[in-house]
Amino acid sequence: MALSDIINPKSGQAFMMCNEAIVRAGIESDVKVVSFYPGAPTSEILDTFGAAQAHFDYHFSIATNEKVALETVAGASMAGFRTLTSMKSVGLNVAADAFFSLGYTGTKGGMVVVVADDPHCHSSQSEEDGRFFGPGAYIPMMEPADPSEARRMVMHAFEVSERHRVPVLVRTTTRVNHQSGIVRLGPVKRKAFKKAKWSEVGETYFTVGEIARRNKLKALERAAALQNEFEDSAFNVVTKGKGDFGIITSGVGYCYAVDAGRALKIKPHILKLGTTYPLPEKKITAFLKPLKRVAVVEELSPYLEHAVKRIIHDQGLAVAVMGKGTGHFSEALEYNVSIVAQALAAMTGADNPLEYETILKRANDLKSVLPDRIPIFCAGCPHRATLRAIQQAIKGRNVIYNNDIGCYSMAFFPPLNFSDSMLCMGASLGLSAGMAPVLEDSVMAMVGDSTFFHAALPGLVNAVYQNLNITIFILDNEVTAMTGQQVHMGTPEGRGMPPGKKRIMIEEVCRAIGVEHLKVVDAYDVKGNVALIKAALDFQGPAVIVFRRSCALHGDRIKRRSGVPIIPNAVDKAACQKPHACIREFYCPAITFDADDRAARIQPETCDGCGVCAQICRFGAIHPVSAKGPGKEKKK
Repeated sequence: MALSDIINPKSGQAFMMCNEAIVRAGIESDVKVVSFYPGAPTSEILDTFGAAQAHFDYHFSIATNEKVALETVAGASMAGFRTLTSMKSVGLNVAADAFFSLGYTGTKGGMVVVVADDPHCHSSQSEEDGRFFGPGAYIPMMEPADPSEARRMVMHAFEVSERHRVPVLVRTTTRVNHQSGIVRLGPVKRKAFKKAKWSEVGETYFTVGEIARRNKLKALERAAALQNEFEDSAFNVVTKGKGDFGIITSGVGYCYAVDAGRALKIKPHILKLGTTYPLPEKKITAFLKPLKRVAVVEELSPYLEHAVKRIIHDQGLAVAVMGKGTGHFSEALEYNVSIVAQALAAMTGADNPLEYETILKRANDLKSVLPDRIPIFCAGCPHRATLRAIQQAIKGRNVIYNNDIGCYSMAFFPPLNFSDSMLCMGASLGLSAGMAPVLEDSVMAMVGDSTFFHAALPGLVNAVYQNLNITIFILDNEVTAMTGQQVHMGTPEGRGMPPGKKRIMIEEVCRAIGVEHLKVVDAYDVKGNVALIKAALDFQGPAVIVFRRSCALHGDRIKRRSGVPIIPNAVDKAACQKPHACIREFYCPAITFDADDRAARIQPETCDGCGVCAQICRFGAIHPVSAKGPGKEKKK
């Protein structure tokens, strides 16, 4: 995909990712307000709206967290404007308070909420099934299977939202979000952005007491009307097959089922559901009646399977349901064509040419002789230096280390093996608040800069108010690094911060809350920071150290754009005594073994030039390549 495809005002077709097709749908639908907090697998929606905003008149913002993003677009929708936000399923947990209330209050302008589940936990701490948010909040839900359908579905979702005065949930999964394909584009016909007057909106949005009870009844009436409408939805598609065996599926499960059927050379009847709340029960019933057996192909929870079983029971049908309940499918991890083909072969007796188990065994045999590829910090990452300093400072102490969500989560992996907990964003402070009064150990909490603004502020306020003995490390690398270096409230001006936005300094927030022991340090200063960390651990009450250094990827990009040279380091072979601590303990990907003499070697094309390895080398064998002296590698 090129940005030119997204902003092209003409109809046609383009090859693009599903997340990008969702953005194009918003632009074609004349969306006026979009707001997000970055989170994989939907980050490209934020990034693409951000890249395209100079060409259109929508209001774009990166919010403090998903709750604020949802409330932002809800407020604009209540004022009559079309709006869109996206988030991962655990992000909707954060926004759930507002989301469930919106099912009661409703909205006015078309409002679309894209929520992405993450089977296999590619970038999430749990395999949550976001489909239960729809029925739980009485908010309609739709599921696309590919980029082209995603564009059409999002555009239709705006119409459904305005017709029924309620947000519409568009549920995806990682494999749908990152799937690419040919997308047919419509023309871009947008109206000029014009502010409205609240007096002209003529609406109130309120839910408490008797009003809430009336709203609940309205939500039930709306759900019934939506169910009738979805019975005829073009997104619920029946593909006629042969025999008395059928498949009910949705989303990426449909893609797997079609490909698996081709591989097995079977032609089952297939009902692809695009509207998954309210379910089109009459259409499902009509599909089931001529069948004797039906397979339900869906990742994660048996959401559709339970619904199909209930419909069969209520309608008195004699159809056997096969899926998770029969052991053909698992509720864990994500599926693929081979997994679905294996299950369908067991159900139908068809020959399976894919030989999935044989291929899987062969793959595992090959993996057994390969070295582990453990997730590691990038070369020059300031978190590596911070964690090194912390580990040096806590030697001889009994500590508990509560980690949080961010790149620094990798502290759990070897060779650091340095984490006692990691629950959800901001939880490091909440968990520490429970541990500090009951443990003799020193309690440490670590949180990133973006996470600080997202979810850690209430925990810090609590720690100060309770005067808890917690040492809090805030890792400020100036961007939301883990999801693609998006800006946040603490990003410096000139680093991608939108014009007119003012940087919020983390230390000023901490002082305003009442933190008495507060230090701001250079994350690269490993030796200097050790003493400061020890002092913070000894302090009675909440102590905060802000470790500040740009994300290495983000900082290097800025250097290259500015023409600032990145000077790598090199190893003085004469001084190196080959203890290999720089490799075993520091674990920077730029430092390797020299195949000839087994001494350490720094790869100049990978090295960031941060110089932290030079600080930890006990023999003074590491220097910048521009350094002069015998035995040192010269800059080429």
